[in-house]
Amino acid sequence: MAKKDNKISMPQTGAGLVRYFDEESVGPKLSPEHVVVLTVILAIFCFVLRYSA
Repeated sequence: MAKKDNKISMPQTGAGLVRYFDEESVGPKLSPEHVVVLTVILAIFCFVLRYSA
């Protein structure tokens, strides 16, 4: 006969939660540096359009 352990097993934490970092997205992948550069270029472009007329 097998020995019976008196240990209480607790449920796993995080059971049923979606792990988003495992899923691949199909959109463009940009680094944070690219986002900052594009934002600065867009801001300069807006200033030029606003004050050129």
